[in-house]
Amino acid sequence: MATLCRPAVAVPDHVITQEQTLALARETHDGHPQRDLVLRLIENTGVKTRHLVQPLEDTLAHPGFEVRNQVYEAEAKRRVPAVVREALAHGEVEPADIDLIVYVSCTGFMMPSLTAWLINTMGFRTNTRQLPIAQLGCAAGGAAINRAHDFIKAYPGSNVLIVSCEFCSLLYQPTDIGVGSLLSNGLFGDAVSAAVVRGEGGTGMRIERNGSHLVPDTENWISYAVRETGFHFQLDKRVPGTMEMLAPALKSLVEQHSWEVGALDFYIIHAGGPRILDDLCHFLELGPEMFRFSRTTLTQRGNIASSVVFDALARLFDEGGMADGARGVIAGFGPGITAEIGVGSWSAGPDMDDELDAMAARI
Repeated sequence: MATLCRPAVAVPDHVITQEQTLALARETHDGHPQRDLVLRLIENTGVKTRHLVQPLEDTLAHPGFEVRNQVYEAEAKRRVPAVVREALAHGEVEPADIDLIVYVSCTGFMMPSLTAWLINTMGFRTNTRQLPIAQLGCAAGGAAINRAHDFIKAYPGSNVLIVSCEFCSLLYQPTDIGVGSLLSNGLFGDAVSAAVVRGEGGTGMRIERNGSHLVPDTENWISYAVRETGFHFQLDKRVPGTMEMLAPALKSLVEQHSWEVGALDFYIIHAGGPRILDDLCHFLELGPEMFRFSRTTLTQRGNIASSVVFDALARLFDEGGMADGARGVIAGFGPGITAEIGVGSWSAGPDMDDELDAMAARI
């Protein structure tokens, strides 16, 4: 059993609205031949607010890759511990109970990974395994959940902590004026999230099967160019249409579990943009309410990369969770083009009889 418990999510205090984003685009790219197209695309994202790790004026400046990476490290160390502590509390475990830390981030670089710093500063055991994932982009949230599931299958009863730290605003490149880059400037936001995956007990989504799918010959559709000025995000215009290729993979994994996509109770899906969710509704023949958690994340926080699935799952918890045994899917999509998909059912935690039996056994 691998139960994904309630995530903890935090966003920075600095906020940029869609109106501010559009005004900046009009002013900064007044002579751009496709400015009006970019403005329409940003409006169509449905992103109303995003959170930034720095004030807007600092976000728009470019002090160089070295300084930006220093900001990434400093802000990660400042913001991650509180989120980790909250996630451990949600999972009802202590740092010493964690056997593996999976750290996912595609917006900065550290070596050793932040996992080493967490072990040294937060009371995790020195034999805690470390798994940093840096190059799966937005798919990394789903990948982290799936690797936690694999680990617990290999080591029954163990516990995994997942940490996602995404400061997408540190990737802003003022000289990148392609339509894809300008659209990205109005889409991505910053967030930190964490969640515990328990090998025994816990309330949340019990992962029962996981799978990965890569769409052949799409490596260049979502990518980074690494230059002196840092990471330059590259987005192909064909990306919004990828659900036609990925929906069958999601459907196939559900069917391998002897379930049907139309009969599931909940979906936690990475919302790269509104068309991703709209196309899934179409290709899986689902109503739009099935993706309400992901769409709210997109509207209120933008695309927060690998943290999207954890933010959307937290919203399901905020709504009261699901009935015990409810069936669902959690999936992240990202570079490759890659899908990381988990299938499972809701665990509402031990009932009162189970708790009494456990107490009696201890006595």
